[in-house]
Amino acid sequence: MKSIQELEQIKQRTLQEVNLRKDRKGTRVVVGMATCGIAAGARPVLLAFVEEVQKRNLQDITVTQTGCVGVCRLEPIVEVYKPGEEKVTYVKLTPEKAKRIVAEHIVNGQVVTEYTIGAAEK
Repeated sequence: MKSIQELEQIKQRTLQEVNLRKDRKGTRVVVGMATCGIAAGARPVLLAFVEEVQKRNLQDITVTQTGCVGVCRLEPIVEVYKPGEEKVTYVKLTPEKAKRIVAEHIVNGQVVTEYTIGAAEK
């Protein structure tokens, strides 16, 4: 059995980890990488985002992956989270579209509306 001190240390470490996840700084690009996304081409899209961010030497940009986003027919799906702004969900992406999103949305702050879930659902 753990001592009260050990349990308190575990609690403090866990709280710090949770706060790190909650208090993220910078822009996050999250690529859906469940089997449906991978089958639709999410892996090259993920790599295109990573390569474009590195090529442009962008700071405070995190490119990560997640599981199923829930709209398989619109894969590959990417969500962009910029501090102080609403999440933008991009759908049916390709590596070329990913590069355009980096240039226009992430660098210049202009959402590429025609690639968003709202445009796809019209």
